[in-house]
Amino acid sequence: MVAIIKTSHSIHNILNYNENKVKTGVAECISAENYPLELENLSFNLKLNRFIKLASLNENAKRNSVHISLNFDPSENHSKEKLIEIANMYMQKIGFGRQPYLIYQHNDAGHPHLHLVTNNIQRDGKRIDLHLLGIRKSEPARKEIEELFGLVKAEGKKNKQDISTEQASARIVNYGNVESKKAINSVLNTVLNKYKYSSLPELNAVLKQCNIMADRGREDSKIFQTRGLVYRILDQEGNPIGVPIKASSFYNKPTLKFLEEKFKVNTTRNATDKSRVKNAIDIALLKEKNFSLNDLAKQLEKEGINTVFRKSEKGLLYGITYVDHTTKNVFNGSSLGKQYSAKAIEDRCSSTFTNEAKRESQRNRLEITKPYLNSDQSNNFQDAKQQFQILTKMENIIDALMQAEQSSEYLPYQLKNKRKKGRRQGL
Repeated sequence: MVAIIKTSHSIHNILNYNENKVKTGVAECISAENYPLELENLSFNLKLNRFIKLASLNENAKRNSVHISLNFDPSENHSKEKLIEIANMYMQKIGFGRQPYLIYQHNDAGHPHLHLVTNNIQRDGKRIDLHLLGIRKSEPARKEIEELFGLVKAEGKKNKQDISTEQASARIVNYGNVESKKAINSVLNTVLNKYKYSSLPELNAVLKQCNIMADRGREDSKIFQTRGLVYRILDQEGNPIGVPIKASSFYNKPTLKFLEEKFKVNTTRNATDKSRVKNAIDIALLKEKNFSLNDLAKQLEKEGINTVFRKSEKGLLYGITYVDHTTKNVFNGSSLGKQYSAKAIEDRCSSTFTNEAKRESQRNRLEITKPYLNSDQSNNFQDAKQQFQILTKMENIIDALMQAEQSSEYLPYQLKNKRKKGRRQGL
């Protein structure tokens, strides 16, 4: 079992989210604990007002709402009665046993899971401490419940199951195959919380691998000027398709303001995470072959690093971003150092190609002179020596012709307009 705890300042949004799931037929409210009425007699307003009344007892609490999901292994198929018993024991052990809470069973994922809705303001107005609730109380409770109910343990499945779950939730989105908002939300839940990015282009480097992008619109557009943000699904060519969805319409509110807070937090990165990407690039470029940008991308992909090239409409490279799926870090090339920027990487790939071409030329030159060098006749040896010298001179001439002009101030003598000093009359 895996427990995920989220806190909020709006119980209305949390309750509305779960009730909308019920309306669409993908969830069911299976229990209402510590309510004065039975579940079948509770309307939306009665459920909400119970929480609001408690919240009014402590108006200083900024985050007074708690939303918990209990996730079970796909192989587990528990009855409603058992799920309610598990939820009740969990809430009791984390200190919310006497709080009013609602239990929702959701059926919109590949694994069975519950959503628990409650608040942390008690009847005397005191609040239940939420600081490190997951580590201090939730983790011990989870492990104990796994033993008592014979549930599949999270640790035993962590390496394989978590990876497969993450890949499934962040899979490539194909427009028309799934409901757009649900597909985007599934990707955002994985990427926004697990990856480290410090700018919108870095975030989009990850999202675009799932055919999604965060879009602020053109600078002269209304959405850009009002600091709005929408999420779009992309087709196979990377072009937006379908209707854009406002960031504010998602449950977690991944708006521009939310992202900017993430950017600040993620500005400082672990030095070892940066070194891993830089070392992978350096090692890849040491390969003795004609190395192109695509070759570099393929080599880095073997190390779990995706390379995103940003090009202009004319096909000119102007940016490069590295997505390390191992450390969950996204780096713009220039943030790693000048030699890892788009221009530098392009030059380094060209340099690798040029060096290999020179080595090939030398090998060809030796092949030409080999018949002479293998001959026992002295005159043939002299001919080979002369041939070798001629080829060397020709190669030097070609290199000189191919060199770019170094001085921008050079002016041919004929174009110089020197004024001769005139003699003074009468001297």
